[in-house]
Amino acid sequence: MLATVEQRQPHVLIGQSPGIRQVLKLIEKLGHSRCPVLLLGETGTGKEVVARGIHNVSPAGPFVTIDCSSMVGPLMESELFGHVKGAFTGAAGNKTGLIELANGGAAFFDEIGELPLDVQAKLLRVLQEKEFRPVGSLIQRRSDFRIIAASNRELAKEVEKGTFRRDLFYRLNVVHLRLAPLRERKEDIPALISHFLSRHGRNHSLTQETLEAMLSYDWPGNVRELENCIQHMVAINSGPLVHMVDLPSMLQNHVLTKRSQSLAVAAMAEAAPRYRRDAAEEAPSEPNSAAPCPPVIPLVELEKRAIVNALAYTKGDRAVAASLLGIGRTTLYRKVKEYQIED
Repeated sequence: MLATVEQRQPHVLIGQSPGIRQVLKLIEKLGHSRCPVLLLGETGTGKEVVARGIHNVSPAGPFVTIDCSSMVGPLMESELFGHVKGAFTGAAGNKTGLIELANGGAAFFDEIGELPLDVQAKLLRVLQEKEFRPVGSLIQRRSDFRIIAASNRELAKEVEKGTFRRDLFYRLNVVHLRLAPLRERKEDIPALISHFLSRHGRNHSLTQETLEAMLSYDWPGNVRELENCIQHMVAINSGPLVHMVDLPSMLQNHVLTKRSQSLAVAAMAEAAPRYRRDAAEEAPSEPNSAAPCPPVIPLVELEKRAIVNALAYTKGDRAVAASLLGIGRTTLYRKVKEYQIED
């Protein structure tokens, strides 16, 4: 199980969006109490940063991070509660558990929804009685700590499914904060980029085209993915300017898809007036008839014209045209033959 114990370490939440400003206000208020806090949000939204921020407002004792997603196997309880010498094969000495290390401070249970039900029951007793028993010991020990828990799951739904204890949920859900994904607060992206460039870069800066590409991306991995992206770009570019070609493959594909969509829309817009004009010339003139409704352009015709425009735009380069259209090269060759398109 991954865990860390820290006394004081500055952590900041970057951004000026309304949601972030509200979270920052709550961090300040919650930092002056010891009530349980439940943090909900997608992976990479900064739940641990918020937990550390709450603790650092008035840091009393250690801050212990417990990664519940890595707690597997028979040694799980030993990691949490510790063990005494000879408790099981390989227990050559006494071990202090993470629960005891958090005494007097705060314990951050990251992805608490991953804990098995039996361990949830033992954790509930610790929270209620401030007591626990190391594996193999007959003596109760005490540990009084503040709990801050986080999950990327909807724990209320997990309770209904029976995978999370209802009583533990109510014990944790005294105050809960929901952190918005990055796609819902894109106004914070420039500040985050500047922050990560100052941390990982060497006087790097982005071209306007690169910044616009990053602003148009939805960042499914949230802030963590954005930081990884910055690290990738500064690692392969000595600076000072970071260009589109330095973007990771996921963003490169995103840019190509956006371009192909724009090209298809432009092809449709160009084809529609011409189609309506041709249809009007072919229609018989009837002076007393109402103006005809705009015709519906068949999808086959739109697809053919999009391919023709893509080939014209790329000067016959079928590989680039296929990328812009968002289709495979083999598919493009087949459709060129099917529609009898000449380069």
